[in-house]
Amino acid sequence: MNKTDIMSDTNATEAGNPGANRVLSVPPASPAAAAAYFGASLAFHADVSDVASTLAVGGDPGFVVIDTRSTASWDQGHVPGAIHLPTALIPEQAEVLLDKSVPVITYCWGPGCNGATRAALALAQLGFHVKEMLGGFEYWVREGFEYETWEGRERHVPDALTAPVDADDCGC
Repeated sequence: MNKTDIMSDTNATEAGNPGANRVLSVPPASPAAAAAYFGASLAFHADVSDVASTLAVGGDPGFVVIDTRSTASWDQGHVPGAIHLPTALIPEQAEVLLDKSVPVITYCWGPGCNGATRAALALAQLGFHVKEMLGGFEYWVREGFEYETWEGRERHVPDALTAPVDADDCGC
């Protein structure tokens, strides 16, 4: 048996079926289950582009944005208008700083950090309506949205891998 035969045999065994399609080896959920899952996902998450476009309109967006990171991280840059409330301080400060009738959008550094998830959990346990901003501060900056630092406002050129280069929105 040569290396190609071993690899083919291993792949077939892993998939449980010679020549199996690994993408469909577990079939997709039913349309009803998929609708329930994706609908629930949208109830828990907000996209940085959607948050930015809503905030850009001005006026009352109907939600408040919470930066859950450390003071050093906040000083490095944060979403304009966000409230700084590190996750560890939520139990003692959330009810003083926030109104339970206003939904909260949490964020942290980015997709590799679950700080916004922990903050959202802490806020939900206190009775707040909450969503997590997918992509966090990393994608806010990568998509070219203006942010504040202790020195003032800044903006980076959008990263072509995360945002359209010559369009106002991605169309999704």
